[in-house]
Amino acid sequence: MDAGERLPGTPIPMHVWIGADGVKLAGDSWGDPDGQLVVLLHGGGQTRHAWGETGERLGAGGYFAVAFDARGHGDSDWCPDGNYSQNAMVSDLNCVLTALGGRQPVLVGASMGGCTSLVAVGEDSVDARALILVDIVPHTEPAGVARIQTFMQQMPEGFASLDEVADAITRYRLQQTRPRSLDGLAKNVRLGKDGKFRWHWDPRFIGHQHDRDRRHARLSACARGLTLPTLLVRGGNSDVVSEAGVEEFLGLCPRAEYVNVSEAGHMVAGDRNDVFGRAAIDFLLRHVRTGGMPDSFPARSEQ
Repeated sequence: MDAGERLPGTPIPMHVWIGADGVKLAGDSWGDPDGQLVVLLHGGGQTRHAWGETGERLGAGGYFAVAFDARGHGDSDWCPDGNYSQNAMVSDLNCVLTALGGRQPVLVGASMGGCTSLVAVGEDSVDARALILVDIVPHTEPAGVARIQTFMQQMPEGFASLDEVADAITRYRLQQTRPRSLDGLAKNVRLGKDGKFRWHWDPRFIGHQHDRDRRHARLSACARGLTLPTLLVRGGNSDVVSEAGVEEFLGLCPRAEYVNVSEAGHMVAGDRNDVFGRAAIDFLLRHVRTGGMPDSFPARSEQ
């Protein structure tokens, strides 16, 4: 199966970088390129567009925000050999950072992107100034993860219309109302040669299973070694990250700050972008000013 055709109206990427194994990575940016670099990494099944409002906020605040589609997602290439491993994602991140001049970034990662960010920093692959993890910790709830996988695996035969796509998203995101306009769905699907609409991601990405215990051990070791300013943001209604998972993370990284965004689910930035944006920028202004080095840690907080 190929990636299919982009639908009319799909935003054209502002940038294209070459990742590991020659995979092309599509990205957007906001703000002054001379400002402090903030790299935004989306979750599995999402695209760079998940960070649109956050990128605009950061750009307006004097930062240089960059978001790119992970391999196998959005407008980025599908990997020819189906390598969607954690190591490949970290290698792609390093390729983008090299293309941006090798600058020391702030990493903001949601779910899958948070795992990539945590591993990149925790295993000394990326020398970051600060780290923001969005609804991701070493211990995730199996039921919540299974719900995401079920959603991503549905309708492999394709949807007959964008209305069907909208219905599927509404069933998954129970806290959100059905969109009145279908125009925004263009970036979520591709049109196959058979006239059916399919999700923008490579189906092989979903089948790239990880050993749960090994993943937990790896992420825990990375969290335990964090010394840079770190913020964990959890969606108050998330079924992927529980308060128990948060407490475990804070036990591994006791100097980290913590914000709980009420009325938000796993897709925190998408559910309550206003609250998330304020929390992220407040954290950055205290730790990584656009022209300065990080300051010391304050106490952890909740919201």
